Amino acid sequence: MVNETRSNTLDSVLAYHRAWTSGDIDAAMEHVADDIVCRAPGAELKGKDAYRGFLGAFAPTLTGLTDVSAFGDDDHVVLFYYPHTAITSDSPTAEHFTIRDGKIAESLLVFDRMSFLPPQA
Repeated sequence: MVNETRSNTLDSVLAYHRAWTSGDIDAAMEHVADDIVCRAPGAELKGKDAYRGFLGAFAPTLTGLTDVSAFGDDDHVVLFYYPHTAITSDSPTAEHFTIRDGKIAESLLVFDRMSFLPPQA
């Protein structure tokens, strides 16, 4: 039973991840709690609408994705991946999710913001 729960939690976060990274923000939001809190470099987002706007602004810039690792337990999932944009494809990104009542309630997002900025002239 514990393995099924862990698998379901991880599967839910992976479904969220696949959805937003393929541009389907609506499908991704099905896995997100209304009161989500996301802590990202330079921003703390509160609520599903703010989080939707954040993902919705970044998702169209993706040109690809390299997944590295995904693991978790009943309440937490960690993802490591490389998002590809026109500017970078080698900036490692990590997310730690806290799951509550089957939904993503918290996200701690770690990445190097400078890697996603256009090169300086």
